[in-house]
Amino acid sequence: METNSVRAQAYIDEQAIHGRYHVPTDDVIAAVRGNVPAVRAQLRRLKQRGVIAEPVRGFLVIVPYEYRQLGCLPAEQFVPQLMARRNEPYYFGLLTAAQHYGAAHQRPQTTQVIVRKHREAIECGKVRVEFIARGDLENMPVVDSNTPRGVARFSTPEVTALELVGYPKHAGGLSNAATVLSELAEEIDGAKLIEAAKRSPISWSQRLGYLWELLEQFALAEPLKPFVIEHARSYTPLRRAAGTAGHRVAPWKVIVNVEVEPDL
Repeated sequence: METNSVRAQAYIDEQAIHGRYHVPTDDVIAAVRGNVPAVRAQLRRLKQRGVIAEPVRGFLVIVPYEYRQLGCLPAEQFVPQLMARRNEPYYFGLLTAAQHYGAAHQRPQTTQVIVRKHREAIECGKVRVEFIARGDLENMPVVDSNTPRGVARFSTPEVTALELVGYPKHAGGLSNAATVLSELAEEIDGAKLIEAAKRSPISWSQRLGYLWELLEQFALAEPLKPFVIEHARSYTPLRRAAGTAGHRVAPWKVIVNVEVEPDL
């Protein structure tokens, strides 16, 4: 038992020395070549000591000393490798992407990841990862960003802006989405915004255009107007779940059925 213990610890240490912080459980078992239950018991002890964490079954991360209090690697340092192992597309989006661009009004408590279909959230130490489904995510423009453990993929500022109004429940509501949009505005390119809008539901552009004007971001609202006028066929509620009672705003074809109060 102790021999296996030492060898398992040595194997984990060797991976970290070579910059490998993501280890399939099966690789450890194969490398140690001991009694499988004994090796798994040793891995449990390493987890209890905070040396490794297991965000999902069979996928271990090595936790450097600077992250021991967190109890895991930060999500940006293991989600890309996890999704690569699953051979699934992803990107960090919504409030997590907004924070990446310096536009998080309050630090998000949960890391938000856009995936093809719904997955259960991950809890790893103090790290919580929420998965939001978007079936066409592979058509969305993204930005690659270096992390200490590799490359992480984020939605562009333009996609982020549209998704904040497209998934308001995941953005803390429309008032919080508007607050974040006001901080994200300086990162937005008008031409790229139109390209992202073409790949998204037209109702998102309708709501976003209305909010840009509410926030007095007229330089960002103006490029969207011709696009909305050409493609919007009907009025859309500002808050979809609040019904269709409210005043109507043209040219955005938005039914203002909720009061938006950004914290500016």
